[in-house]
Amino acid sequence: MAITLKETDAVVVGMGWTGSILARELTKAGLNVVGLERGAKRMPRENFTVPSVRDDLKYAVRQELFQDAQLETVTVRHAPGETALPIRRLGSFLPGTDLGGAGAHWNGMTWRWLPSDHKLRSHLTERYGKNAIPPEMTIEDFPVSYDELEPFYDKFEKLCGVSGKAGNLRGQIIDGGNVFEGRRQNDYPNPPLTRSMAGDIMDKAARSLGYHPFPCPSSNASQTYTNPEGMTLGACEYCGHCERFGCEANAKASPNVCILPALLADQKFELRNYAQVRELVYDKAARKVRAVRYVDTRSGEEYEQPAGLVILGAYVFNNVLLMLTAGIGEPYDYQTGKGAVGRNYCYQVSGNSVAVFFADKEINPFMAAGAHGVLIDDFNGDNFDHGGLGFFGGAWIQGGTTNGRPILTRPVPPGTPRWGREWKEATAKWYNHAFGIGASGCNYAHRENFLDLDPTYRDALGRPLIRMSYNFRDNDYKLAEYLGGVLERLGRAMNPTIMGKVNVKRGDYNVVPYQSTHNTGGTMSGADPKTSAVNRYLQAWDADNLFVMGASVFPQNTAYNPTGVVGALAYWSAHAITTQYLKSPGPLVHA
Repeated sequence: MAITLKETDAVVVGMGWTGSILARELTKAGLNVVGLERGAKRMPRENFTVPSVRDDLKYAVRQELFQDAQLETVTVRHAPGETALPIRRLGSFLPGTDLGGAGAHWNGMTWRWLPSDHKLRSHLTERYGKNAIPPEMTIEDFPVSYDELEPFYDKFEKLCGVSGKAGNLRGQIIDGGNVFEGRRQNDYPNPPLTRSMAGDIMDKAARSLGYHPFPCPSSNASQTYTNPEGMTLGACEYCGHCERFGCEANAKASPNVCILPALLADQKFELRNYAQVRELVYDKAARKVRAVRYVDTRSGEEYEQPAGLVILGAYVFNNVLLMLTAGIGEPYDYQTGKGAVGRNYCYQVSGNSVAVFFADKEINPFMAAGAHGVLIDDFNGDNFDHGGLGFFGGAWIQGGTTNGRPILTRPVPPGTPRWGREWKEATAKWYNHAFGIGASGCNYAHRENFLDLDPTYRDALGRPLIRMSYNFRDNDYKLAEYLGGVLERLGRAMNPTIMGKVNVKRGDYNVVPYQSTHNTGGTMSGADPKTSAVNRYLQAWDADNLFVMGASVFPQNTAYNPTGVVGALAYWSAHAITTQYLKSPGPLVHA
């Protein structure tokens, strides 16, 4: 029997980027907010200091900051006719746990979607014809335009102190920035990070081919910076310990650095750690979530927290799980195409890469940041003509290093043995003389890629596991082959001593090697409640007081890392809640 607690104004499930932003904006509006976090309270001063934070084995290999797959995981199958099996050790993607979530261990790449990404189906139809999009590709327009979201992109970038260079500043195209980006009203809060030797090589090669290189937009502060919340970030030390680590210098933006200190000091906010949410208490007739039930994983006690407003700020799979188990919205049926919850699950077409080796250049890969290097967007989205190519979408392409940590970073030329004396000699010879060129490709929705509840396997709380039905599709393979040609040209233009074989995405989706933590969809937003789970303000169509945050609301996955969009949407939704919903609770969009 759950212990019923005193009702609060709002409860937030998950205290990563979105949960922290929503909680902060709601307390500013005068609400009392309870934040539920399943993991420990980790803060930089206590948990991310040298020398312990630079433990490559603890954090990068043994996955200290990630979800425990023995307690909570997902099952995977390639096609609906197969039997799904659970992931017992995280590999392909690495959801975070503890306070700050994945925002504590991310690399820091902070993107805005292209304007055409916001209206993808309409854009492709207008440019290539009404029959150009295959019927099995279930992409949709996002219900918020680039221009509507632009002020909120700007707000999130200022919160994080993003380092970069504008390419389209109030309509003026600026060489050296991303000339393909949407019109922005302000430049980045901080100048770009210092360019590395690898970045210099990438810039020169890209320009020689007529491409448009620019510095990576990075939430690694290039200089000391104080954000609008009054939180101060230190300058990046280029230590190469970003992904999978907290930041010793407080230079990498995270909820733990940028917003949580202010939120935790607010008397209107209460944080509850080790609070594993079991279910939402849904009143279908009233169109409301009455309460959130959670288990204190230290004591085993179960609690019921009533609230007037409920925010789901958990990871993609958890958001979908909580909606499906509560019966909020119609589950997606791939055979009929009906239903919305679980629909349009997408991932990322990554792994397209090539290594280049220079006998006469000192790369110094250990002097790096997670979001470093030089990129091109010439082959992203619809920035190039797709006529006759047989696929849609593209990728951002980066040359540079993110780390030189010795356990996982051992570049060697093709033909080198995988172990033994020759391998040791090659790693010593080429460690300081190599870097990679990589492409991160989009993943567009497919009718048979979706999420639902597994009928067999359950988690530690007895709930069904989320089941992924997912595989790469024809569009993905054709995109990957095309990107392979671009990577080949870029590598050759660098005139390396040795160039590795271009790796191109082939074969079925594999859960073992890391690819990205860019899982999206399942509670997609849209204009039609028959095919979307939430409206343009991220309010559930079937529960007026429930708002769903994060990449689970994406109708498809662009090539970009999702965090910048996720943060902007959190501010967009918070603005709608505080200026519209609180004044007149009810549907913000009428179907």
